[in-house]
Amino acid sequence: MGDTITVLGLESSCDDTGAAVVACAPGAPPQILSNIVAAQGDLHAAFGGVVPEIAARAHVEALDHCVEAALEAADRGLADLDAVAVTAGPGLIGGVMAGVMCAKGIAAGAGLPLIGVNHLAGHALTPRLTDGLAFPYLMLLVSGGHCQFLAVRGVEDFARLGGTIDDAPGEAFDKTARLLGLAQPGGPAVERAAEGGDAGRFAFPRPLLDRPGCDMSFSGLKTALLRACDAAVDARGGLTEEDRADLCAGFQAAVADVLAEKTRRALAAFAAMTGATGPLAVAGGVAANRTLRAALTAVAETAGARFVAPPAALCTDNAAMIAWAGIERYRLGHRDGMDLTARPRWPLDTAAPAQLGGGKKGAKA
Repeated sequence: MGDTITVLGLESSCDDTGAAVVACAPGAPPQILSNIVAAQGDLHAAFGGVVPEIAARAHVEALDHCVEAALEAADRGLADLDAVAVTAGPGLIGGVMAGVMCAKGIAAGAGLPLIGVNHLAGHALTPRLTDGLAFPYLMLLVSGGHCQFLAVRGVEDFARLGGTIDDAPGEAFDKTARLLGLAQPGGPAVERAAEGGDAGRFAFPRPLLDRPGCDMSFSGLKTALLRACDAAVDARGGLTEEDRADLCAGFQAAVADVLAEKTRRALAAFAAMTGATGPLAVAGGVAANRTLRAALTAVAETAGARFVAPPAALCTDNAAMIAWAGIERYRLGHRDGMDLTARPRWPLDTAAPAQLGGGKKGAKA
């Protein structure tokens, strides 16, 4: 389509199947022509979390339909595309494989270039799609399986400044919801319950704030919540709605405090590295939490840094971010062959030592 680059993106790294079409013309902002997401929440609800085998089978069944819907909504055919981009990792390997094989089939059948995209890079580059951010900027990627600070210096140039050494915040939110008998996904359920709660009733720790650096830990916070819950049950013979609200509010406040302080330190480290005061961008499913956004906004304002948070629909897993990352890589001349493999682990900063822990999507990268 002339100088306009139009890419079909596929996303299947966890429990949402996505297909999207994104186009970008020279000198113009990118356009999301379609962004289809088939959620699997109902399939996993009874299990209290994502079941990898169920997720993989659901991706296989949904991918073709999502692609068809994305092309129809975008009013584009395969002949109008310049490339097919797909999440090639990290993630639940069955789902990633389903997406990669579907993308290979489309690329081979339509004679289109194939571009493998790191799921984390998709999140990290989203502020360029939504807000046109120039490099460099500081990214806090905070989701169900990952939590890390990245200095984003280029399309393929990421430096990790810190990250979680155990559970990611989203995973901790899910486990908190499961412990308190709330619905999954846990993040929205805990946030709703916390709205009427007293955040100061229970004394929750703020892990690793007594140590320098930008690394985080949320496993001990989850354990503290379990003990507080047990104490409340022992004291009253059960857990009341007030108890649930207060536990959720206290837990959420603790996560917000940790992320706020570590973000303050990350902004300082980013400034020392690049000489720039921000911008600070946030992405990932947990970034949709209003309390966390407010805390991060306040940190950015205090530091004099611009704060960028994409719309909630583009913070959670979606294929528009994969299509956009595909466009970014396409511009650099990157192409993958039919030997593209699915990767359960794929760190963005290959020079940084591996983080400890292993959430929903494998070891923290």
